[in-house]
Amino acid sequence: MTDDPHAGQPVRTAGAEPEDARAGVVLCHGRGARAESMLDIARQVDVDGVAYLAPQAVRGTWYPNSFMAPIDSNEPYLSGALATVGRTAERLTGAGVPTERVAVGGFSQGACLATEYAARNPTRYGGIVALSGGLIGPEGTDFDYEGSLDGTPAFLGCSDVDPHIPVERVHETAEALAALGADVTEEVYEGMGHTVVPDELAHVRELVAGMVD
Repeated sequence: MTDDPHAGQPVRTAGAEPEDARAGVVLCHGRGARAESMLDIARQVDVDGVAYLAPQAVRGTWYPNSFMAPIDSNEPYLSGALATVGRTAERLTGAGVPTERVAVGGFSQGACLATEYAARNPTRYGGIVALSGGLIGPEGTDFDYEGSLDGTPAFLGCSDVDPHIPVERVHETAEALAALGADVTEEVYEGMGHTVVPDELAHVRELVAGMVD
């Protein structure tokens, strides 16, 4: 086992080439899914001039246990997953896309990963998107991070009865990102289940379009 179990996994792409893009989005898939599933979301968002990059987790899973399990129980997979988000974002910044036009996001396990990456590596991003997810850590975790997200727009969408994501964790995530200086929009959908709905995609489209205006 290496320190980064996800090293060497592919990154699927859609939209503009990074070298030609005005903005970029890193999209992290959910547990047991494939990177291609996030490109379906990219195609529905469909903002011109944006490069969409979807990294693949080893065996389809970013970390083995619940996002609310003790942090150590998800290592070294969690650290490797966070490094993967960083490497993928660097593909965009290395191609000339400024960090303030790079968004990080995901669905379910990938949403947890994206929010945790942004909170641990705060700067002015183009956006943060969490579709049915939240910050990583056991119940009672003190989500106290250092640094500033400097007005980064963040969208959090989740069901009030999601079987995997307690709505209280969504609220805690919104509060923690706001404390870091993010401009947070939180939408809780009554009875939605663990999925993505058109209203969420509309919020994501608005966020991504704002990076290229």
